[in-house]
Amino acid sequence: MKHICAITLFVAAAALDGKASGFLSPSASPLTAKSTRLFAKERGSGYGPPLENISEAVGNTPMVKISNRLCPEEFLSAYHRITFPSNPLSSVKDRLALAIIEDAEASGELKPGQTVIEATSGNTGIAVAMMCAQRGYPCVITMAEPFSVERRKLMRMLGAKVIVTPKAGKGTGMVEKAKELADKHGWFLCHQFETESNWKFHEKTTGPEILNDLAGTKLDYWVTGYGTGGTFHGAGKYIKANSPDTTIVLAEPGAANLIGSGIKTERNDDGSPASSHPAFAAHPIQGWTPDFIPLVLEKGLDQTLQDEMVEIPDGAGVSMSQSLARNEGILTGISGGATMWAAVETAKKAPAGSVIVAMLPDTGERYLSTPLFASIDADMNEDELEIARSTPSFILEPAA
Repeated sequence: MKHICAITLFVAAAALDGKASGFLSPSASPLTAKSTRLFAKERGSGYGPPLENISEAVGNTPMVKISNRLCPEEFLSAYHRITFPSNPLSSVKDRLALAIIEDAEASGELKPGQTVIEATSGNTGIAVAMMCAQRGYPCVITMAEPFSVERRKLMRMLGAKVIVTPKAGKGTGMVEKAKELADKHGWFLCHQFETESNWKFHEKTTGPEILNDLAGTKLDYWVTGYGTGGTFHGAGKYIKANSPDTTIVLAEPGAANLIGSGIKTERNDDGSPASSHPAFAAHPIQGWTPDFIPLVLEKGLDQTLQDEMVEIPDGAGVSMSQSLARNEGILTGISGGATMWAAVETAKKAPAGSVIVAMLPDTGERYLSTPLFASIDADMNEDELEIARSTPSFILEPAA
């Protein structure tokens, strides 16, 4: 008997606005999609009144359908769904940055003109740089050497100064460097891996959005990876409280099986990591699983929010991300591909009619210098040259 599953992916990867969502009625099928009424506003009607600033564009990420091309037909029905975000800098970390800055302003911990500093693999840094640019704070980011150069350039484009730390120091090195600089210069340190502002914002926004968008449809599985653990902790807490039968699936790289090891992270008094986790090994999923278990994640684990763990094999994130691009036109990063892989594996064993929501955290353009694009050439290949030569004009022949 065939398994029939509806997959819903909650993707933070594109700058679409939340008010013009464009997802179909839950009763729709791809065969009738063109004639089905859309929940989206009609194209050309506009977003609405102008926003006061770019931070107001964060959140309210709509759901969009996907096809059944990404896994064997026997596991999937003709009806699937996927979501895209409205986050202006194309990452789920836009929510985190907004939460930290707004909470620090409200508490008085962040003062006008004070420099903001954070350690990041890139997405949080880009989002923090955006918020600092919008609100007039100088911004300094520490980032370990292996993370993609595109991220450094984006942060510098947004006005941030980027301090690159040596590869040998891994994630703990960039975190320690940020703390040193904050202590020496009196800067505001975001503490994304420790602050409750992180998960609480996801509890207030991301979790409700997921369940509200399903409009009463039962959510059977929610699949996510972790970076800081904020999405898992906050959205997971809301989902468990309001949809207790939902199975939460947490994924991590098989090469860096920190949670699966059962070994705790040693911590400093402020909750930051005191040392690199012994189970950590280098892996290609940038933004996921630093070389320590973040405190935000640990507190979510302590509440046993996760029901299942999935280990992502080497290469699966890259392969699935490329499949999403080529089959669905969805450009997401390696972490998005890894989460989708976990969602497909979940679908294979799910009962008939299951609804699965998965989180795709960012856009693929952040990975141009990584293994995700290693097989993508800039120059024309033989097939492209053959097409070019099929007519006589304007043929750019390769150099001898």
